[in-house]
Amino acid sequence: MEPLEVKYHTNYGAPELKKLYKQYLMRGLIIAAAFHFLGMGVYWGSIYLSQEDEAPRIARIMKYSELGPPPSLQNAAPAVAVTGSAVRPSVGIPVPVPDAEVNPEQTIATQEELGRESMLSPTGGDVPILVDKDIKIEDEEPPADYVPYEKAPEPIRQVTPKYPDLATRAGLEGTVWVKIWVDKEGKARRAIVMKSDAEIFNQPATEAAMRWVFTPAMMKNGPVSVWVSIPFRFKLQGK
Repeated sequence: MEPLEVKYHTNYGAPELKKLYKQYLMRGLIIAAAFHFLGMGVYWGSIYLSQEDEAPRIARIMKYSELGPPPSLQNAAPAVAVTGSAVRPSVGIPVPVPDAEVNPEQTIATQEELGRESMLSPTGGDVPILVDKDIKIEDEEPPADYVPYEKAPEPIRQVTPKYPDLATRAGLEGTVWVKIWVDKEGKARRAIVMKSDAEIFNQPATEAAMRWVFTPAMMKNGPVSVWVSIPFRFKLQGK
């Protein structure tokens, strides 16, 4: 009996893997890229479909003739409607009566008398009566930094600020320049510190500035609101 011969091929392994790995690698890359682009397409597609279409804007072109009249530049006070009770006219309507009750001196009102009576008293139901109500318009916004005027405001009441106790004990001195908003009535509406030598003097200076009273600044059309600058000097006596 002849011995069984077993042949072992040593060329199997690395050569075959090197031959096939490029093919499998290419297939894997193609499949991965396909899944990648498919996922991106599904994501962006869902976002696009979920967005609501914006409503189209409708622009209306109006002619100049369709525009209403411009608002009045004058600060006219609104008219207040007051309902007045109806007054019965004294001139009545002729009513037939028996001959025994007829007054020979009684006459029928003419058209002129009826018209004059209707002008003196309202007729009909409730008649609205327009009453002009004087409304005072106050300054709400501070004026600009520069407002032209013909007559500058002049102080008619000056208030001296209180010297701080701490500054007195420390022997501090200084000057505070305060900008005051003077309204159309000459009253101080606001005080702002522009420059200060020591912060300890700011509050007493602004409190005193708010108590000042001026003559209002005048322009040809009337009083105007302006800013004025006042220096408050804090100086100890004996120095």
